[in-house]
Amino acid sequence: MTDTAPPRRIRAFALATLVPAALLTAGAVAGGLWLLAALASMTLAVSLLDRLLPEGGAAEAEPPAALALSTGLGIAHLVWVLPLAVAGVAGATGLSGWERFLAFAGFGLWLGQVSNSNAHELIHRPGRWPRRLGVAVYVTLLFGHHASAHRLVHHRHVATPADPNSARLGEGFWRFALRAWAGSFLEGWRAERALRGGAGGAGPYPVYLGGAALALAVSALAFGWAGLAAHLALAGHAQLQLLLSDYVQHYGLTRRLRPDGRAEPVGPGHSWDAPQPFSALMLLNAPRHADHHLHPGRGYPELRLDPAQTPMLPRALPVMAALALVPPLWRRAMDGRVRRWQAAAAARVTQP
Repeated sequence: MTDTAPPRRIRAFALATLVPAALLTAGAVAGGLWLLAALASMTLAVSLLDRLLPEGGAAEAEPPAALALSTGLGIAHLVWVLPLAVAGVAGATGLSGWERFLAFAGFGLWLGQVSNSNAHELIHRPGRWPRRLGVAVYVTLLFGHHASAHRLVHHRHVATPADPNSARLGEGFWRFALRAWAGSFLEGWRAERALRGGAGGAGPYPVYLGGAALALAVSALAFGWAGLAAHLALAGHAQLQLLLSDYVQHYGLTRRLRPDGRAEPVGPGHSWDAPQPFSALMLLNAPRHADHHLHPGRGYPELRLDPAQTPMLPRALPVMAALALVPPLWRRAMDGRVRRWQAAAAARVTQP
């Protein structure tokens, strides 16, 4: 009899992403300890399991179940998690004031860490419908332009001054966030125009903006001004986490210029990776970022780690993202590490 069960590692991805969603669902209705459990499942439990489980984890050939999980997460975001999040934070499910704050924190983490990571996976998938689903997730988080800017600008210009989403050495996160949000919106629009030969039109930008307006209108019609405010706040929370991820994963790393003035090809040394296992499961292997840039079409179960070629963050990606919120602490932890890596990379190039 043929075993049709998803591979063990896909079940682990499902566990890491769906258990917090289930706890948040209970918390949106019942409040109290359910919300605390949901928050703990995405913070304390992840940190503990990152320490207890062996680092790394082998890549595997991508099974059909990987796309099924990713599609399911995208649909769940649209019809289940985000609507329930807005309802809970708006007070429509009967939560008290402090419970609504916990719901905002918990749902915001899930939208920022799971939904963002999954939408990123979907927009890189072959096929029209997975990409459209990924775009829809970004649009409901009021960040639709990221689908254009990420594929057409970030992947082409990463680790160069032409990429608004590559953080410079010494640049604090809050300054970066303003530059990256506005820059990616504009550069994504320009890239879409260039893709169409500069013939005019706004490409998919009317969909991004119109879809965002529609999503906000639905929340307002369903839950009033509180629903509109809740949706805006949750989207801001999720966007902040996406910008933190970009900031951390490319901070200070640069591609050298070749004699013809063009940047060297993207290599494994132009992204920061993290080997911690459970946070990688929850983020659909987003911390294996270098391999993603080398192979953008590679599915999340297939992504590899190469500590010999890729710089490693000193802590898990979510921990480093939290540290980045305090720029002096971030620079103390990372600036020396960046300089040492760049010096070692330059030495490797000059070796005969």
